[in-house]
Amino acid sequence: MDRWNRSPADMKLQVPFVQLPLSFDAAALAAEVSQVDESEWRPHPQGFAGNSMLPLVAAGGDPANESFGGLMRPTPHLRRCPYLMQVLASLGATVGRTRLMRLAGQAEVTRHADQGYYWAERVRVHVPIVTQPTVRFECGEAVVNMAAGECWIFDTWRQHRVLNDATQSRIHLVADTVGGPGFWDLVSRGRAVPAQGAPSFDIAHVAPREEASRDFACESVNVPRVMNPWELEKHLGFLFGEAVSHPALPTLQQQAGRLLREWRGLWFEHGEADSGRARFRQAFDGFQAAVQGPAQDVVLRNGIRWFDVLQVMLGSVVVQATEAQDAGDPAAQRRLGDNA
Repeated sequence: MDRWNRSPADMKLQVPFVQLPLSFDAAALAAEVSQVDESEWRPHPQGFAGNSMLPLVAAGGDPANESFGGLMRPTPHLRRCPYLMQVLASLGATVGRTRLMRLAGQAEVTRHADQGYYWAERVRVHVPIVTQPTVRFECGEAVVNMAAGECWIFDTWRQHRVLNDATQSRIHLVADTVGGPGFWDLVSRGRAVPAQGAPSFDIAHVAPREEASRDFACESVNVPRVMNPWELEKHLGFLFGEAVSHPALPTLQQQAGRLLREWRGLWFEHGEADSGRARFRQAFDGFQAAVQGPAQDVVLRNGIRWFDVLQVMLGSVVVQATEAQDAGDPAAQRRLGDNA
């Protein structure tokens, strides 16, 4: 496990922020971004005021596709930006959904924690492109200013927000990733905030170069059609591990044990085949109904209700509809990442 003690159950970090030992030419990145026509920017999917985005890696390479499932590929916007592609390649990671995120002057990203299934297995990389020193990024009790050209990850499970008190917009490259050997090596050499000891911190500058590699791996597998019992057990274990002590927890754990025993039997009978989906759905819906009452006052360490996260992180993804229904239901795909 790396020096920042990533949780074995998910991508939760044990510190709010880690600055990776990379830096980039923010002016060159800004020059590429400036070539994007204003009409190509899109409103934030959750409708946050003053927030807009430009898809760079999306399902099928389609900027209009907000799905969290499917083949993630570069969009035409990204293909016109060679240095942005070089930056992503330098991360040594398998890249998932990636965007430019723009925050207008005097606007904010409101406080929230990322609860959706998609982020349970991913970390979020930020590369500031256009910013200024008073932009505040808060995560838990920690506050940083991510300077232009730096590279950061943070613990999206903690409640976090961003405040831009300037008149100009702030623009970040934001990439979600499960990582990769090269990426986790970068993380192990990163700088924690708040600091843990005094590790050496040598930053490598990645300048734009014509001959540099712009190839990077993209996700092809991301959302299960039916969650296997081992993954389900892992996520439930994480939610119980994050729960604040409460008298109802033994009851919830007992119900979870019943669900997992039933889920294993169904899995070895059906696997991901369409023949078993209705029974998997019935099993999980029965579990949710059984725990909804006892779980009402159970909260997690990040202050969010246990049952609410159960619904968002697992309820919308443990079993999908048939393949034909999946393809025709983009709203169902978007639900996988609620509270982004």
